[in-house]
Amino acid sequence: MLAANMPDIDVFFGWAPWEPLAMHRGFTHGLVGGVLLMPPILAGLLWLLDRWQLLRQGAIRQNALPMHFGWLTALCYLGALTHPLLDLQNVYAVQLLSPLSGYWYHTDGLFIVDPWIWIMLGLGIWRSRRRRSGGPVIAALLAAIVYIGANIGIARLAYYAVRNEVPYAAPDRIFAGPKPLAFWRREVIWRQSGRIARGEYDLLQRPFDLVAYGPPAPDHMEDPLTRRALHADRQVERFLDWSIMPIAQITPSGCTARVTFRDARFQGPRFEDSFSASADLPSGRPGCPPR
Repeated sequence: MLAANMPDIDVFFGWAPWEPLAMHRGFTHGLVGGVLLMPPILAGLLWLLDRWQLLRQGAIRQNALPMHFGWLTALCYLGALTHPLLDLQNVYAVQLLSPLSGYWYHTDGLFIVDPWIWIMLGLGIWRSRRRRSGGPVIAALLAAIVYIGANIGIARLAYYAVRNEVPYAAPDRIFAGPKPLAFWRREVIWRQSGRIARGEYDLLQRPFDLVAYGPPAPDHMEDPLTRRALHADRQVERFLDWSIMPIAQITPSGCTARVTFRDARFQGPRFEDSFSASADLPSGRPGCPPR
C-alpha cells in the first residue's frame, strides 16, 4: 500500500526548486525516480523500522514472521510500478522519462476514477473471501488488464477517427478522454496549428468516424499580450510547465489586460479555480501610460 501510493509524495514538494520534483506526476512518477530509485529507499526505511521495533521489544515474538529484505524490496518495486502505469491510462498524463525528458505520456485508456475497474476488483475480492480461494482475484485482475487493453484500443480508434473524418486534420497533440461510465465513448480534443478543436466519438455508433465535431478555435498562445504574460510570474510559469494544451483568454480592462491561461483538457466551471493561472499586464493601448 505504501509503495503503490509513494509516487504521490510529490504533492508535498510543490515548493522544491528542482522542477522535476516540484511537478506533480513528474520525477516521482517516472521510470527513474518512481520506479527505479524510490522503492529501495522505501524498503530501507521499512527495514530500519523493523530493526527499531526489534531493539525496542528485545526479541522477536514467537508468532512473528522474520522480514526478508529481498522480498520486501521486490514488493516495493511491484507496488511502485502499478502507480505510474495506472496514471498513464488517463488524460492527466505522466512524465515517464523525467528528469531526462519533460514529455507527457498518456494512453487515454481509463477515466481518472474508473468505476468498472473498482467493480471488477471489488467483486474479485468479495468472491475470493467467500470461497477462501485466490482464483476470483486472479480472474478479476486478468479481466481488468483485458478491459484496460480494450480501452486503449478504443482511444486509438478515436485518434484515427479525427484524421479520417475531419478535413485536413493532422493534430500535433490529441486526447480521447473516456466518459465516466460509457467507456466506449470519448471526448476528443486536438490541437493543430495553434487551434483547438473538439469532437465526440462513440464506438457503438460509428467505430471509424466522429459522431460530431465543432470548428477549431484559436488558442491565442501567439498573441503579443500572451507572449508577454508567459513569464509574468512564477505561478504562470509553473502552470505552463504542467499544461499540455494551454489556451489563453485575454480580458481587457482600461489600460490593463488580464491574461488567463487554462488547459483545453480541463475546461468548465468546476475547473476554473484549480486548472488556471492569470497575469495582469499593461495593455499598451493608445492613450495609456507606457508600460
